[in-house]
Amino acid sequence: MLVLASASPRRQELLRNAGIAFCAQAADVDETPLAGEVAREYAERLAREKALAVWRLRPQDVVLGADTIVVVDEMILGKPADAEDAVRMLRLLSGRVHRVITGVCVVEAVARGQLPVASLRIASETTLVTMNELSDDEIREYVATGEPMDKAGAYAIQGRASRWIPRIEGDYSNVVGLPVALVHAMLRERTP
Repeated sequence: MLVLASASPRRQELLRNAGIAFCAQAADVDETPLAGEVAREYAERLAREKALAVWRLRPQDVVLGADTIVVVDEMILGKPADAEDAVRMLRLLSGRVHRVITGVCVVEAVARGQLPVASLRIASETTLVTMNELSDDEIREYVATGEPMDKAGAYAIQGRASRWIPRIEGDYSNVVGLPVALVHAMLRERTP
């Protein structure tokens, strides 16, 4: 059984739409960046920690962990803490190109002597996103909808923010929250 270590409805929808059977179980991990940690390493570490947290509870299953971040000026933007934080993030992204990075980790048990041990495969996907310039009124109206509040970088490309994104370079599903083609390839490479 594939277990998605996430409560994200967007990740669940992406897997369902791709025809990948799974169940979901949220992982509770500390998402504080480590000192000096660069963006890709941070996303991959959180994906690994989420996957391992759930795998420890379900070692008989294959567990998929993921973490999506937005990066601008080498600053990591996760989910906004509150409305003012969302406004701050959107001002940073306005009129600029930024990176969306999703770390992905697949964990499963492999036999090593008497005890099963975790086999981990970790990768990440990066997509470049161009956002139009936004007025302060547009930003505040958007934040007032509540849509940005549980999204990395405080926007949903598949939602109302789509009207401000004229171009992406890379995997669209990655910006939504899960690079489906990468996940499919990683699942096909599973340890026998």
